[in-house]
Amino acid sequence: MAHKNSHSAPRKKGGALKIVLVLLVLLLVVAGGGVWMAKREIDGGTPGGEVTVSIQQGSGVGTIANALKEAGVIKFPRLFRWYVGKQGAAAKLQYGEFTLAPGSSYDDLIEVLSEYAKAESVRLTFPEGTTAIAMARKMEDAGLCTAEEFLKEANTGDFSEYKFWQYVPDDKDAPDRFLKGEGYLFPDTYEFLKDDTVHNYVATFYAHFDKQITDAMYEQLDEQGMTLPELITLASFVQEEAGNDQDDNVAQVFRNRLAEGSPYPKLQSNASSHVQSDADNNYLWNWVAPYYGGWDSIPANIRDAYDTYNCTGLPAGPISNPGLAAIRAALDPQCDPEVKDCYFFVTDQSGHYYYAKTYADHQKNCAEADSVNKSLK
Repeated sequence: MAHKNSHSAPRKKGGALKIVLVLLVLLLVVAGGGVWMAKREIDGGTPGGEVTVSIQQGSGVGTIANALKEAGVIKFPRLFRWYVGKQGAAAKLQYGEFTLAPGSSYDDLIEVLSEYAKAESVRLTFPEGTTAIAMARKMEDAGLCTAEEFLKEANTGDFSEYKFWQYVPDDKDAPDRFLKGEGYLFPDTYEFLKDDTVHNYVATFYAHFDKQITDAMYEQLDEQGMTLPELITLASFVQEEAGNDQDDNVAQVFRNRLAEGSPYPKLQSNASSHVQSDADNNYLWNWVAPYYGGWDSIPANIRDAYDTYNCTGLPAGPISNPGLAAIRAALDPQCDPEVKDCYFFVTDQSGHYYYAKTYADHQKNCAEADSVNKSLK
């Protein structure tokens, strides 16, 4: 019987090596082509027809790169981001309307984007605690828009692209509220383009506010059973009654009053009350009343809903636009130990705060504050 040869034909030793070499060559060709394309993109070629690219205020390099890609100015957004970072130019990029040419070098694009928009701009500062009406007037004084236009857009415009907006009830669901936008126009310093739209002006404030409220803060609100409007309303009172290193202590006193079973369930703050005194910066007296043409012209439901000596719990809405410190204090006050169980506070004209657990002790503090005030005259 014949035997089959169990040995296969010998392989050529150089076959595997040739395959490896071919693959390496292909990889080098592909890599070389990628490098060539990247270099061509960075260095630019023949500029094409000009296009207008709009960069919104607050846009990061990634957002700018995507806008350039969508406009056909560049092909590789990630490459542009890397190059801008390598050049240390991220902080130089501005916002506004830019005329750019596809095919321009990255250096040329960075140079153009580093210049302020051709339209003139106005820089305005809004201190923490500024009301919506005061902001609107400041915008009008700067010649950007009328106060009426600003307030109308802030209260009736569509800003659903921002997460916080879904938590702010519409007017039909908050019939006793004064202004929908009050509290969410984040106070800061802004650079506004002249001849921009009123919507974009308002969106500048709202976009900045939206960035302040983090996912962790929303989680804290859920854990506490607190709504965003309640938080901002409370923060506005903290801002008006403190706005300083006493934010946490004042917030604690207010939260004690708002707690279930509190013996003092009303805020009783002169920052918004029936007390008619210009000296108190009273929201009802100084802002709501003039808006309606006088104290007696304020709709009764709104007057009662914002009078903290009348309404139990929080009023119908914020009384100013608070800063981040006041918001954080209202959400999670880190108070002094001696203030933890207090329900009252009063200040003297030197800026000192007195806290008390009982009404009797509060009366003593009021007498002491009054004595200090008389000594300062």
